[in-house]
Amino acid sequence: MIRTLRAFFLSRLLREKLLLTGIAVLAAAIWLTSISKRTSRFVHTVRGTTAALAEQARWLSDRKAIEASATAAAGRLDAVRTLDTTRLLAEVSAIATEAGLKNTTSGEPKDVSNGQFSVHTLQFNVTKADWDTLKRFYLALSKRSPYIGIEQCSLQVDRANQTLLSANFQISSVEIARN
Repeated sequence: MIRTLRAFFLSRLLREKLLLTGIAVLAAAIWLTSISKRTSRFVHTVRGTTAALAEQARWLSDRKAIEASATAAAGRLDAVRTLDTTRLLAEVSAIATEAGLKNTTSGEPKDVSNGQFSVHTLQFNVTKADWDTLKRFYLALSKRSPYIGIEQCSLQVDRANQTLLSANFQISSVEIARN
């Protein structure tokens, strides 16, 4: 086969030889570019996977320290002071009333449980409140940490009155199952 191709190539005119050589070089360049891109993606994937595996190995090697820290943290929590869904809603509403918030609404609480611990999440909205009142509410909630925490908070200026704010809080609490 090579002899046939060689004979075909040598029997051509110079301009045809140059054209065939150019086409072969162009095809080789396209092929090498494709190989280069695939090799680059492969190397990038290998590096990412190696980094992820190294991070996982680090977490696994620190497993005993992490479990000890989690056990110590759970030991500091008083099971009586943890809040279920109803108590979370009541506590947040009471704190809002004490802080002077009037226009409040709350969404449906959501629960995530693994048997020993339950995390309750509540969407709490405040409209037309001044900064000082919101700050008092935040500080009062902060005093209840680690039993109540703010996961997310977004503030917006009221369109009708630029001195008032609307706030959306995602508040969560942890509950330890009482045996």
